[in-house]
Amino acid sequence: MFKKKRVLRKGVILWMTVCLSSMLCVTIIVPGLLVKKIPNADHLPPAPIDGGQLRETSTEQGLMIPVYLTKQATVQTVPLEQYVRGVLAAEMPVEFELEALKAQAMAARTYVVRRVIEKDFSNMPVDNALVTDTTAHQAYLTDQELQEKWDKKSYETNMAKINRAVDETKDQILTYNHEPINATFFSTSNGYTENSEDYWPFKSPYLRSVPSPWDIKLSSHYQESVTISYKTMLQKLGVTSIATLDTSAKGMKVLSWSTGHRIKSISIGGKTFSGREVREKLGLASSQFAWKWAGSQIIITTYGYGHGVGLSQWGANGMAKEGKTAEEIVTYYYTGISIEKASSFLHKS
Repeated sequence: MFKKKRVLRKGVILWMTVCLSSMLCVTIIVPGLLVKKIPNADHLPPAPIDGGQLRETSTEQGLMIPVYLTKQATVQTVPLEQYVRGVLAAEMPVEFELEALKAQAMAARTYVVRRVIEKDFSNMPVDNALVTDTTAHQAYLTDQELQEKWDKKSYETNMAKINRAVDETKDQILTYNHEPINATFFSTSNGYTENSEDYWPFKSPYLRSVPSPWDIKLSSHYQESVTISYKTMLQKLGVTSIATLDTSAKGMKVLSWSTGHRIKSISIGGKTFSGREVREKLGLASSQFAWKWAGSQIIITTYGYGHGVGLSQWGANGMAKEGKTAEEIVTYYYTGISIEKASSFLHKS
């Protein structure tokens, strides 16, 4: 017979199990949560695994994930698989095929396990949480939020499907050379995914550009147009003038294209930008875009939605509709990876 005692300290959770016979049986600690967050690390390449491991906080519940809930300004600590359920419900439409949901579940689980192992606390507003519930990390919905989002019947049906996707991939993560990968994902491709180094300042051997033709037919986000005023263009890009003719040195001209068919570099108003810079400065859906001037306004049409690196969610759904399994989906979008058990990493001493 055992008696449990939960000890709370800033930035760390300890579970102690004490035998009533007065013999101390086990103390299991979550190390690393005292590590300070890394400021402004959202665009830095992932740090190499430093050998630190996170042990289970209790034998019954396994690995616990402290999530910062932004609206409530509180930290909710939940078991790993419950966290994956909340991410899956928030990040991918529940109407998607089961195998696509399973692929997303593996990517979501890999993302957080990698942060645990690397003690990655970047982009955190508080010191005692590992991730937020926003896309700064992974979107996440609590069970209460899901009950408010869906009516009772829909909640039961949807959660049964989400639970199946999570349960059928339980403990599975994506690895490369026996290390959890940086499992990036996004909504919709432009027909191709992007090499990591063409969007971020690092190269990953498993984040390679591959064709993703399914998005074009399936995703409502494949093509979008926005209208921006000339004055807003100048302000957001920090240029003094932009000629409305592409042939002008002060106009807009694509200088190079990426392997994923997105704009790699572009000259605007005599200044050179990366496609990513223009996308982020103007709030565009994609770094593949075309434009036309209409008087004092520019109409920009984008193709795809998101950064384009890693797994395409709509592409995954297209593959699933064609009968591909979750394993086939993740190994297609993440080049050369394997599927391993998270527990084999978390139980290392």
